[in-house]
Amino acid sequence: MAVDCFSNPQVRPGDFLLACGDGNNRLIDIHWSHWGANSATGTALDAVNDCQPYCAAGTFHSYPVIVKLDHPETWQSHPEQQRFTRLHLVYTDGRPAYTERVVTHELWD
Repeated sequence: MAVDCFSNPQVRPGDFLLACGDGNNRLIDIHWSHWGANSATGTALDAVNDCQPYCAAGTFHSYPVIVKLDHPETWQSHPEQQRFTRLHLVYTDGRPAYTERVVTHELWD
């Protein structure tokens, strides 16, 4: 399972917030091709605010990505459950400025 910013467990979420503090980055339109105990794989759009000239007036741009969740560990809040702790993105057609083609995020507990 994936745990979102608000500590809600999710299985095969259709969207997933990456920037918990300000909401300026989220995965949308997620389509999962595989969801298992050790990993999950799918495709999505990474919607990123360019924050130009500042975030409140910025524009969101969407970039196609391959999404992979992995590295399951015990969820501290619910020790009887496992949750994915890493999220990998591979940009397949363009990407935000100053962003590598492959990005790994450590997920919160």
